[in-house]
Amino acid sequence: MRRVGILLFDPVRVFEYAVAFEVWGVNRTDRGVPAFELRVCGPQRAGVNLGAGVFCIPDYDLDGLDECDLVIVPGNEHRVVPRRDTFPDDVLRALRSAHERGATIASLCSGAFVLAAAGLLDGRRATAHWLDTDDLADQYPAVTVDANVLFVGDGSIWTSAGSAAGIDLCLHLVRVDHGATAAMEIARTMVTAPFRSGGQAQFVNNPVPASPAAPDDGLGRLRGRVLDDLRHPWTVAELSALAGMSERSFARHFARSTGTSPLRWLSTQRVLAAQRLLEIGDLSITAIARHCGFGSPLALRQHFTRHVGVAPRDYRAAFRGAPGRGTPGTGA
Repeated sequence: MRRVGILLFDPVRVFEYAVAFEVWGVNRTDRGVPAFELRVCGPQRAGVNLGAGVFCIPDYDLDGLDECDLVIVPGNEHRVVPRRDTFPDDVLRALRSAHERGATIASLCSGAFVLAAAGLLDGRRATAHWLDTDDLADQYPAVTVDANVLFVGDGSIWTSAGSAAGIDLCLHLVRVDHGATAAMEIARTMVTAPFRSGGQAQFVNNPVPASPAAPDDGLGRLRGRVLDDLRHPWTVAELSALAGMSERSFARHFARSTGTSPLRWLSTQRVLAAQRLLEIGDLSITAIARHCGFGSPLALRQHFTRHVGVAPRDYRAAFRGAPGRGTPGTGA
């Protein structure tokens, strides 16, 4: 994978274009990184507006993709979710042709919609920014959309989550074809992590509701009471008694109201509360586990990792800086 093509057409996000250019367009052969040929290709040879006052003139038209080993499709700048008829037919044909001759195709962020419109994601797992995954699934039911992962692929077709996840995917593609040393050297010069653990679920903003979401359903006040005292070891028997129902009837009404079971809802709320404390507080992991009703750090870790995709300590390090390693950006 030495010849890389970036597919540009209006409107493209400048960040995703810059990510691909930074990984494959900068000569790092003096640091042991293989030499790459980067081609900027597109149907608009007169130029493409990348937004933020940036204007790019492609080096090649779409025929320039014909000899590329890898084709990168950056995300589109859009106010609304892009639909199938948003993309030029010649762009979709060029992508299908590149795939048919064996090129690897990779999208960054909402670039997944372009691949889906070309039919390249049918029957495959794919991802996009977590804000767009529902729309991707609705528009393209033949695609299995995974909203949690940072990137996913099967060797020939790859998609990545929002913006910065494009860096993760690009470094992964370098690592697969040129080895970990090359990928780490590129990451080092970009001053970024060569690999991030976990999926994009850790970045989804899903705060614990301050008040019951549905106060008129008969169970809203009960949920509010639980949220006010997550430390308490709530059981279905206790909750159903407070609701004045049998356990079976309570479970049925609760699922109709929330879409999930009482214990699963409770576990989710405890994880969300733990996320907030890890982001903004200085409590120890043990104290957070006790405060959120997990009982032990091990129980917190198990539930948190299953729900968020990373361990509590890793989550805190990612969002607040690893303890004992100085303050980010200060050199401490």
